[in-house]
This record gives sequence, C-alpha cells and structure tokens, in this order.
Amino acid sequence: MIDFADKPILELRNVQKSFAGKHVLRGVDLTVARGQSLVIIGGSGTGKSVTIKCALGLMTPEQGEILFDGQLITDPKQLDALRRRTGMLFQGGALFDSLTVWENVAFALLYRDSVGRAEAKRRAIENLAKVRLPASAADLRPAELSGGMQKRVALARAITATPELIFFDEPTTGLDPITADAVNNLIVEQVKALGAAAVSITHDMASVRKIADEVAMLHEGRIIWRGPVSALDNSGNPHIDQFVNGRADGPIQPAI
Repeated sequence: MIDFADKPILELRNVQKSFAGKHVLRGVDLTVARGQSLVIIGGSGTGKSVTIKCALGLMTPEQGEILFDGQLITDPKQLDALRRRTGMLFQGGALFDSLTVWENVAFALLYRDSVGRAEAKRRAIENLAKVRLPASAADLRPAELSGGMQKRVALARAITATPELIFFDEPTTGLDPITADAVNNLIVEQVKALGAAAVSITHDMASVRKIADEVAMLHEGRIIWRGPVSALDNSGNPHIDQFVNGRADGPIQPAI
C-alpha cells in the first residue's frame, strides 16, 4: 500500500496569480504525494487551470513557491527537469492535426529526446495498446478519430515518457457518459501502472468519484476544503455540498 504521508512530489505554497488586476489565485497551498490521485474541483473561472499551469511553469505566479520532489523551482533548468518527469493530458486533447497518431504519441521522444523514428514508433504503438487502440491507428490523422479515441491518443502521449506526475485538464470534456467512464478507467489503470502521482481538474462528479483518492475544492482563489473522495457526500462544508449536488442556491454564485 502506498503511504501518502511520504514527501510530496509536488507542493504549492501561497501561490498567487492575477490578470489585469483581477486576483485569480489568492494563496493556493497544495501538496501531492507519490502515487496519489488528487482532483481539484470548483466552479468555472475559479482558477483550476491557472493552478496547474503555474505548477508546470506555463504561467509565473506573482507570489508563492512551487517545489517538485522537494526542490524549489527557481530557474529554467529546474523547470525543464520538472517537465521531463511530468505528463499532461490537455483539455480537448490538443493533438497536432498535421502529425499522425504515432507522431503525436511520440512527440517528446522525437523532438525532445532525439529518439530515432523507428524506435519512437515502436514505443508509440506499445503505448497505444495500453489505451486499447490498435496498431492500425498509428498512421491515421487525429481528424480520422472519434472524440473518445482522440482522448485515448492524448493519454498515450501523456504516459509515453513514463512520468512520475501527470496532470489531467478536464479529461472527459465533450464525451458521452459511457465513453467518459471508459476514459476514466484508462486513467486510473495507467496512473496505477506507472505508480505516478496525478493532479486532475474537472467539474464532472462521475470522473471525480472514479479517479480521485482525495479531492480539494478551489473557491475564490484558495483551497477551502480537502479530504478523501469518500467524504464528499458528508463533508459538512456548504460549498462542497452545493457543488456535489449541482444546486444553484448556496454560497457559490453561478458564473452568469
């Protein structure tokens, strides 16, 4: 059994980020242990995507600290090392239309690690099999795939470099419930197979219940609740209760 009390692989301390004078993150504190799957929930526009973009160095916070494997990330070399040890499944998949499926999956191998094309394709096909896609899909273009298949390709790309930490940004957006559940099953299966930590953001409660070990709620730029997924229905927190049950009435105001 994995001990989630181990040293965090990712830690955010008092992370703050603003845009045009609007405070989006007001002091986010978050830790993720090795082997742990943490899902961040919250209403639209609360800063969930900004949080993971700051963690990956895609955005620079005005204040706060980000530590990866106990090391404070302060310069580009450290940031590059972090990215080499992480994977990302972007919202919508973010596949390159001009590349074949296998070239998408092997993108980091080809363009970062200088792996030869034959070996990169072999490894790509190997990872496509892990997400239940046949080798015959390797030479197709993303436009020739269904939405669910595109998400599977994006997941194969996220795991190809055997990351220690994987970020999932709304992994089931745009999918029907059955396909979404299949993608969730693959996420759980592959994260466990790698022994990786996972940080996901989603508003899909079915996904939360399927992939999370723990859940953290982001509201008004801060984490206001965190606990095991089993505590969602009896959290005692009115924000969690409103969000989980999808009610318009409550302390969270609809973003309209």
